[in-house]
Amino acid sequence: MVDGEAGRLKTEADEPGWEVDPDDEWGLAVLATVGRQLKLRREAAGLRAGEFGERVGYGEDLVYKVEGGKRIPRQEYLDEADRVLDAVGQVSAMWEDVKKVRYPKKVRELGKMEAQAVELTAYWSHKLHGLLQTEEYAHALISMRRPALTPEEIERGVAGRMARKSVFERDPAPSLSFVQEEVTLRRPIGGRMVLRRQLEHLLEVGQLRHVEIQVMPTVREDHAGMSGEMEVLKFKDGTAIGRCDGLYAGRPISDPKQLRIIELRCGIIRAQALAPGESLAFIEQVLGEL
Repeated sequence: MVDGEAGRLKTEADEPGWEVDPDDEWGLAVLATVGRQLKLRREAAGLRAGEFGERVGYGEDLVYKVEGGKRIPRQEYLDEADRVLDAVGQVSAMWEDVKKVRYPKKVRELGKMEAQAVELTAYWSHKLHGLLQTEEYAHALISMRRPALTPEEIERGVAGRMARKSVFERDPAPSLSFVQEEVTLRRPIGGRMVLRRQLEHLLEVGQLRHVEIQVMPTVREDHAGMSGEMEVLKFKDGTAIGRCDGLYAGRPISDPKQLRIIELRCGIIRAQALAPGESLAFIEQVLGEL
C-alpha cells in the first residue's frame, strides 16, 4: 500500500460513528466473531498487531479495537486484511454482515419486517416513504434532523434506508401500496434537481407490477388520514403488524381488533386518493412544472 493511501485510511479510522451501539446485542455478537477470526488469522500468519496495522494502513490501537469487537471495521480494512492474510476473499466477505451493524438497530428491525412481509400498505403525509426515496433525497432529509446529526450518523441512516430497498428485488415479489400526500411531491427536499430525480424515480417504481403509488390531492375535503401517517405489514403466516401516528401512542401493534381500525383507515384513504394510473399522470404533471 502506498503511503498516501495508508495515511487516508488511518485518518478515516479515527472518524466518529464506527463504534458499535452498546445496546445492540446482535451487532456486538457479529463484531466479536469477526474480531476473533481476524486475530486468529493474524496470529496464524505470525504477525504482531503493530506489524499487521502497518501492512493494512491502520494504527496498532485500531487493530486491537477491531479484534476486540469494539470498533466497526471499514470495508477497506477488511479488504486490506484479506490481501495481507492471503484469505482469498474470506475476510472481505465478512463485510456483508459487518455493514449491517452500521445500520441503526431500529432500521434493521424495520428492514427485517419489510423483508418478511407479503403485503405492505402505507400512507405518508410529510415526506416520501423510505422505500421510495432516492439516496440523495434520503441524505437531504436525514441531514435536516435537529439536533443536527454528525456526518457519520447521516451516512449510517442513509445506508440503512437504502438497504431496505432490497424488498423490491424479492422473488416472489410482495404487494406494495403507497399513498402519498400531494405536498410530498412538491416540497423540494434537497433542491429542485434532487426533487426532479426523485419524481422520475417514483415514475419508474410505479411501473412495477407489484407496486401501486397513489396521490392524495390537497383539494380533497374528506380525508381519513388526518390523524397522521400509518402503515400495515402482512406476513405469510396470516399475522400482521401496523402503526398509526394518531392511534395507540404511535407504537407498532399486532392485536387484530386494533389492526382492523388501521386497516379500515388505510382502505378509505386508498379509495379517497387518485387511482394508480391517475397518480402517475399527476406525478408527471408535477415533474413537468419543475
